[in-house]
Amino acid sequence: MKRTVTMLIAATAITTPLFAFQENQQPPSVLDRILDRVLGPVEQTEVAEEAVEPEATSAIEIVLAEDFRTEDRARDRYRHPEATLNFFRVEPTMTVAEFAPGGGWYTRVLAPLIAGQGRYLAVNTDTSGRDLDAEQRARADSWPQRFAASVEDWTGVPAAAITAFESDEIPDDLAGTVDRILIFRSMHGLRNGNIADSELRNLRELLADDGLVGVVQHRAPASETWARSNGTRGYLRQADVIALFRLNGFELVESSEINANPNDPANWERGVWTLPPVLALGQENRDRYVAIGESDRMTLLFRKVQ
Repeated sequence: MKRTVTMLIAATAITTPLFAFQENQQPPSVLDRILDRVLGPVEQTEVAEEAVEPEATSAIEIVLAEDFRTEDRARDRYRHPEATLNFFRVEPTMTVAEFAPGGGWYTRVLAPLIAGQGRYLAVNTDTSGRDLDAEQRARADSWPQRFAASVEDWTGVPAAAITAFESDEIPDDLAGTVDRILIFRSMHGLRNGNIADSELRNLRELLADDGLVGVVQHRAPASETWARSNGTRGYLRQADVIALFRLNGFELVESSEINANPNDPANWERGVWTLPPVLALGQENRDRYVAIGESDRMTLLFRKVQ
């Protein structure tokens, strides 16, 4: 049986604003404000015939200013979430899949941004072929439910609005429908686990024909050796990432330097984890690494080849 959380109540509810799930339930404030911004404060369950005059604050700005992002906000200057999501052409009405969401830094932006008008998906790596003990298998099987509950705890977006599954268990109604797939700082892990090709093939099946894949990844210098840029240090060469996508049926649409950091030489013996936020060396040269900031990163946009 598929380990999938697809709790959007019913197919007919997918296009309904999130707060319509329960008639007497008050919506989370962030979703309410976003829907006010887009649809207007009155009759939010019905799109007005005439466009609402836009306000000064955008939906993404509302989310980025939320109190639940108080700790996350310190990293905005390194991760540039508004500029990055704009570059990836993300709209709140889309079906957006976040791949390998991990600790949820971007989830706490994407879920409240998307769940009210679109559909937010969390896609984890395929664990079916892994040699897991009983406890590990139980955790893998329960991940969709646990992650959906975490999103509700983090942001107030109801777990019922989260669709979570492993990449080999795509729900039938989602195959070929996703507008955007976003992969944040995960490509080196796929490389290290020797699962990059299989995961990209799974994601290709999920993506709509006109959909796009956005990638942010720690970047090694173009001149770096393979041994130091194969993912074991967290860094990959940009040309290698583009070639990997090309081999799996994608083509590069555009690249950006939004998340570049020229102060990062990307040659640390402890890899990318030398820098914030991990600071693997603890207090050793801590001020130096904090001053450098987070890693140099490529930002790439792909489409699938027909």
